[in-house]
This record gives sequence, structure tokens and C-alpha cells, in this order.
Amino acid sequence: MVSLYDSGIYLVNGTEIVPESESGKVKKLTGRDADQASARKGTIAYSILEAHNTSGDMEHLKLRFDSMASHDITFVGIVQTAKASGMETFPIPYVLTNCHNTLCAVGGTINEDDHMFGLSAAKKYGGIYVPPHIAVIHQYMREMMAGCGRMILGSDSHTRYGALGTMAIGEGGGELVKQLLKDTYDVAYPGVVAVYLDGAPRPGTGPQDIALAIIGAVFKNGYVKNKVMEFVGPGVASMTTDYRNGVDVMTTETTCLSSIWKTDGDTRAYLAKHHREEDY
Repeated sequence: MVSLYDSGIYLVNGTEIVPESESGKVKKLTGRDADQASARKGTIAYSILEAHNTSGDMEHLKLRFDSMASHDITFVGIVQTAKASGMETFPIPYVLTNCHNTLCAVGGTINEDDHMFGLSAAKKYGGIYVPPHIAVIHQYMREMMAGCGRMILGSDSHTRYGALGTMAIGEGGGELVKQLLKDTYDVAYPGVVAVYLDGAPRPGTGPQDIALAIIGAVFKNGYVKNKVMEFVGPGVASMTTDYRNGVDVMTTETTCLSSIWKTDGDTRAYLAKHHREEDY
């Protein structure tokens, strides 16, 4: 069941929801008066956005990302545009995967020209090239690049690594070009919507079922449009990190800007399994 609140809420100690209209309860629970401005700064999203903002103004963000990712449908145009605009090297780690056009025959080829372009671009500008049949873009980024407190920009709508503590955004190629030219991603500070999970998935319930339930509740009414979905609550612990990934990758379909999850020992174990425990 998905329930929506008509106004804001305070999340006390990560476990208890106090509606804004009952803010007096916050003092009973914490000994301090409810303060909306301080509470806003207490979100996971705020801390990550603040760390990546270069404007000095949290109302008008100018973000620089830690890394980027593109697949073979999009990286050719992005690299060509950046090159024509004066780029001489990739200023941040940029992953070029070959997982979308691999078996799509176009013009008598199987896109080997795109793949060779990606390889030559990675060699010339210092990128990371993932050959065909090796890895899908998002799984590569989860296993190799995502980590707590990071931000990743991808030219694919389902660029979401929130379950690993990374705020990721899927955008059009032009925004990636701007990052390659050392420019910024400019956006007003987004609203942050808590997705409070309790209980546990019933047997036979998959991550897509949970994602579809959330999408069904928030898509038509624009409840999370251009906002950040922040997954919290005791129910997070009932899911493995891979299960959380399955829910998280579908948050794009809610029209939210990005998503981020509370992390825990299972997140740490996932990163350790991929020899990156230090990224927890």
C-alpha cells in the first residue's frame, strides 16, 4: 500500500514520521523545536548536492559530477559535439559502453563504426571503454563507479544508482557535453520527497512490483516531478542491495530528478564484493 502526505513531514531518528501539522511532537521526541530549514539540511540529498555545488548558493545549483556514462546510441554525438567545442581531454572519468546497439544492423553494419569511434575516443581523450558483450551500462556503473556520496551523470534515462548512495541523473547529451567542457549542470534546488518503507516484500513480490506501485501512486499527480526521492525507513533493510537496485532503476518512470537511499551493512557488503569497500 502506498500512502501520500498532503504536506511535509519530519523524519525523527530515521524511524518516526511526524507530519508538519503536528510539529510539536518533534520537541517531545528530540527536546528541540521543529525547524524546517535545519531539517531540510538533514536530508541525504542536501549533503550530496552541497558537496557538488559550485555556485555557493544552494537555491541555484551549479553541479559538477564525479563521473559520467554513455552507451553507443549516444556517445558518438556527445564526443563529436564536445570536440567541435574545443575539448582536448575528458576532465572526469567517462565510461563508454557498447550495450545498446550491439546487434542492431544499420546501413549494412552491426555498428562496428560506432564502437570503433568509442574506442578511439577513449584512447585519445582518456575515457573508459567497455567492449560489446562485456557489460550493460548501468550494471557496469554500479559495480565499478557508484559509491556513497557521489554524483554520476548519464546519457540514458535510467541512470539511477541511489541504492549505492550515489545521486545519479539521466540527461540529454548536451548536459554531458557541458561537463566535458568543464561547465556545470544548472538547476534550482529540488524538493526532496521521503519514501518511507516499512515491513518487507511478500514472497513472490519483485522489485518491479514495488516500483510499479510507487509509479502508479505518483505519476499522474506529479507528486515527485523534478524532485529527489529519498528512500528511508526500516523496510530498506528487508531488501538486498540488488533488490533495491531493481526498485531504484525504475524511479525514472515517476518523473523524479534523481533518487537516493539510506545505506547500511548490505550496501557495504555489495561494494566489498566488488573490491571497493572503501567507497562505502
